[in-house]
Amino acid sequence: MEMTSDVAVVSRARSGDADAFRQLVERHSKPMFRVAYRMTGNEHDADDVVQETFLRAYRQLRNFEDRANFGTWLHRIAVNCSLDLLRARGRADKHYGGDPESAELAGAAAARTDAQQDRLLMSADLQKHVSAAMELLSSNERTAFVLRHFEGMPVEEIGKTLGIQVNAAKHTIFRAVRKLREALEPVVRSTPCNT
Repeated sequence: MEMTSDVAVVSRARSGDADAFRQLVERHSKPMFRVAYRMTGNEHDADDVVQETFLRAYRQLRNFEDRANFGTWLHRIAVNCSLDLLRARGRADKHYGGDPESAELAGAAAARTDAQQDRLLMSADLQKHVSAAMELLSSNERTAFVLRHFEGMPVEEIGKTLGIQVNAAKHTIFRAVRKLREALEPVVRSTPCNT
């Protein structure tokens, strides 16, 4: 079964087809949740952001330009909703959400061997260091880093999402990586190697 393009589904949704908008929600909910979780740091806030993202998208659907990428447009809304929520709670630039799949790892830990337990604990410890390092980034740096390195978004789309030029997006990602390397270098040096 061939998937209808987002532009065609948006066109149907604009015409009042509720099933069309539901299709967009189903198609894009998981990526929006991942971004929201990594920006806000918890599942409840991420769910709120996803709801607000789709509510805003629905209200602004008439403003979506058909030549644009719907996913990029939606990412921009999700990032803005995440930043709005963080600012409203006084947490902007002070919090970074970890990996949304980490809860699954914790649940499976009971069945692991001692060596696997040690690796899992080191991984959890490393995650804490990464979270602390992410707190050093500005909102734009954190957003650009999450979109590039967690979501695999092309730099051009990151620029559009953040409303900046491609070169500025590249520079923002570079700054984020540099800051993270500097912050994590002592941790990496002190981690024992299993060779």
